Amino acid sequence: MLPNERIPYSAITGRPHLTLPRGARLAVWIIVNVEEWNPREPMPRTVLPPPAGGSPSPDIPNWAWHEYGNRVGFWRFLELLDRLKIKAVLAINGSAIAAYEPIARAALDRGWEFMGHGFSQKNMQRVQDEREDIVKTTKAVSGFTGRRPRGWLGPGLTESWETPDILVEEGYEYICDWVLDDQPVRLSTRSGSIVSVPYTQECNDVAMIAVQHHRAQEYRDRAIDQFEQLYQDAKESARVMALVFHPYLMGVPHRFRYFREALEHICRRPDVLFWTGEEIHDWYVTKSADRATEQRTVQNQG
Repeated sequence: MLPNERIPYSAITGRPHLTLPRGARLAVWIIVNVEEWNPREPMPRTVLPPPAGGSPSPDIPNWAWHEYGNRVGFWRFLELLDRLKIKAVLAINGSAIAAYEPIARAALDRGWEFMGHGFSQKNMQRVQDEREDIVKTTKAVSGFTGRRPRGWLGPGLTESWETPDILVEEGYEYICDWVLDDQPVRLSTRSGSIVSVPYTQECNDVAMIAVQHHRAQEYRDRAIDQFEQLYQDAKESARVMALVFHPYLMGVPHRFRYFREALEHICRRPDVLFWTGEEIHDWYVTKSADRATEQRTVQNQG
């Protein structure tokens, strides 16, 4: 199924209005990406190329660059989110749950949502068996948390042509790879639909820092500007905003303050809800059902 066959075009201005509880305008969700990088394979991303080029094995400087985030950076974010009383979503590789068990335990103890993020940090088009990878990830999350994950984020937002189909068949209810809207929308699959919850490539430290090579304060400035525009857009119909970080990028000492300042800015607005992905999904599905009921009632009365 082609992408435009899975999700027909829809102008956001032509949709029924969405309302959030308690008169809120905006639902903000925070996604923490925790990954395991296999030192026997090429690193998914690099900060320091080797002097003679190529892909060295082992690649100590780049493996260690990432490892710092899980050893140190993550815990800076945890303290901040605890202070602001915000529950985040942990997008975690299935293998990372065992490799970094204290991180998974801290998230579980705080009631964070766990989202499937591949079994290892690898392009989903290159895993040997995509369904097996998804099943292994599901088992790793459910075995640790006691609950099946409901949402999925592909490593690097990668998918095969069949990923949404397989996810629905394996019990997933929402997906984050389709970054094309400020409201949840539905994607068609061969056995029903799956909800696309708005994620972000813009307020995402991989895009800003690792790819575009911006200075650290770009994260704060972009997040605040994005928030202010979405807040204005949501005057008549609710919007969703995602903030994404990887502990090895925004969790380092010289960058962390800019994530903190962005989040503190958003927290000053009273009509903003900090939700998890599954809360956004459930709100949208309920609202969609309510609208469908209203339409049937009007048709019957007519």
